[in-house]
Amino acid sequence: MSITAKKIDSANAEIKSTISAEIIDKKVNEVAKVAAKDMKVDGFRKGKVPVHVVKARYGDKLQEDAKNEAIREVYEEGLKELKLDPSVIIGEPQVTKFEEKDGGYELEISIAMRPEIKLEGYKDLIPDFKKPSVTKEEEEKRLTEMLESVATLKPIKDNRALKKGDFALFDFEGFLNGEPFAGGKAEGYTLEIGSGQFIPGFEEGMIGMKVDEERDIEVTFPENYNSSDLAGKDVIFKVKLLEIQEKVVPADLDEEVLKKLLPGEEKPTEKLLKEKIKEQLENEKLAKLYQEEVKPRYVEALVKKYKIDLPKNIVEQEVDMAFRNGLASMSQEEIEKISNDADAAKEKREEYRKDAEDSVKLTFIVDELAREEQIVVDDQEVMTAIYMEALQTGQEPQAYIKQYEDQGLLPAVKMAIIEDKLFAKLFNEKSEAPKKSTSSKK
Repeated sequence: MSITAKKIDSANAEIKSTISAEIIDKKVNEVAKVAAKDMKVDGFRKGKVPVHVVKARYGDKLQEDAKNEAIREVYEEGLKELKLDPSVIIGEPQVTKFEEKDGGYELEISIAMRPEIKLEGYKDLIPDFKKPSVTKEEEEKRLTEMLESVATLKPIKDNRALKKGDFALFDFEGFLNGEPFAGGKAEGYTLEIGSGQFIPGFEEGMIGMKVDEERDIEVTFPENYNSSDLAGKDVIFKVKLLEIQEKVVPADLDEEVLKKLLPGEEKPTEKLLKEKIKEQLENEKLAKLYQEEVKPRYVEALVKKYKIDLPKNIVEQEVDMAFRNGLASMSQEEIEKISNDADAAKEKREEYRKDAEDSVKLTFIVDELAREEQIVVDDQEVMTAIYMEALQTGQEPQAYIKQYEDQGLLPAVKMAIIEDKLFAKLFNEKSEAPKKSTSSKK
């Protein structure tokens, strides 16, 4: 069995071998002998099954196992010849060729490696940007929003009818074909009329009601409602209005209100609140600027400047993924064409190569920069990020986390967090660095 191994570049290596039929036959016998020790066959005692019986019954499986064993040995010997540090190998080796020839087999294995990267001057590529400012009007608007968030509800004493903008305290029960349905009943429920939280027509149907009034409101569930039993169905809600309430927004920033707006602060003050509001708005604007303007320009500059050897296996996987994702935006005519025409499919797949190469290149650049800048993200930080995302989208956190785990998305989440932290650090340093002044002779 001859083996040759060589590095193609800093990101790719290749192992080639010619495996004779005799070697495969020898390995088939070895595998068959091992299997015979534990195999149970009628007419033979355990451990006494003849090898030729095992080979007759499981010949195809033994051939496959023997080939895999030969491939494994070639790979291990090739690694020794290449003298590769296992830490630089990325993913699993790819068997790119395994063909019969002259009674034996020709084997080729490709190996992907972490490429050698030198990123001198990467901070010089960060584009210039102006740190955003915050206006007094924006600060006042945010303060108003915060006061709205701690507003209380107060019963209206006047015996007037319910109108849009009021908060209604009421009991209700829903009926489908005269029978109550699951999840359609509640007591002491509070709803802002006009907020659109309920099924279309429900809140409008309550307008004009007075306290203690009872009313039947007929509505139709949307066709896309999440319960198939109710989707598109006409139902009747029996409603009793218990109280009409109005929102009372604090008029003054007294101690009680400040404690609500600045939880955890030992000595909350109006001055501190306004400082926090300004800081919050500045950070929000800065994050938006980073994400929408600075980062895209910086990423483009990084990808353009640095030449990096890319692992062919990884690039091909990225092209495949982009091609599969692109199917969703293709017309039915395009899909039918590439399904029936291999050349058209290959041509269409190639359209994704440049973006795939840039994506892989950026991944390695970010990874190297993260090491250089000592950006670390642990598993707990990843879980916390997914947990918070679940809460924000109304999902059950543990089930949401499991979904990410089952789909193998945790590494992608971790990489995204690393990237965000890396760019935020670099851009913050850029924004805080003193500007270079220029002077001219008169």
